[in-house]
Amino acid sequence: MSNVVLALDTCTELCSVALQKGERLVTRQTLAPREHSQKILGFIDEVLADLDIGFDAIERLVVGQGPGSFTGVRIGVSIGQGLAFSHTLPVTPICTLEALAEQAWRRYQATDVIAAIDARMNEVYIARYQRRNDAWIAIQAPQMAALEQLSKELWLDDGEPVGVGTGWQAYGQQLDAEQRVSILPDVWLPEARDMLSLALHPHAKSVQAAELEPLYVRNEVTWKKLPGR
Repeated sequence: MSNVVLALDTCTELCSVALQKGERLVTRQTLAPREHSQKILGFIDEVLADLDIGFDAIERLVVGQGPGSFTGVRIGVSIGQGLAFSHTLPVTPICTLEALAEQAWRRYQATDVIAAIDARMNEVYIARYQRRNDAWIAIQAPQMAALEQLSKELWLDDGEPVGVGTGWQAYGQQLDAEQRVSILPDVWLPEARDMLSLALHPHAKSVQAAELEPLYVRNEVTWKKLPGR
């Protein structure tokens, strides 16, 4: 297991960084939907200074790969890929929806979570996770769907799930007209610290910089890797 791990996420309105060295964890985050590219590198410098280490001490990167804002996803993946290339580091990509589930577990010990991120225009990125043996199982894989297309049977067939993410904040009534889901009132945006936690799980998989790709969940958007890679 890597001893020094840096996580970053810019996929939503929250610009978030977390750095773990052994048992020590430091974080920086702020709501800055149009300033991710200006904020993220400064946050990385700050958390490194907090632990009094240089970037060369980092053994692995963790990057939020989406889904989320197209621009935000591109910024985070591009920066993560650039850092991984320049420092020859492995990267663990993390889905923002699973990070929301992890946050619900960290803060509320929730084990059945429907995570939804507002995709605008009455659409959401949505997935359902259940926690088994200290790991999340995707009961319904991440997808993008219009509100009217979501089946109650698909999402609310059994169990007592909680709802997290900005999708519930924006469209809670439409997603759950029968109020069968308990919406957690303050788990709206994914945080880098939860992505870091997911990446440290024994079954988490890392890739090389050239293999890091965004998770848009929309087929019409294509990703171009760094030039020459």
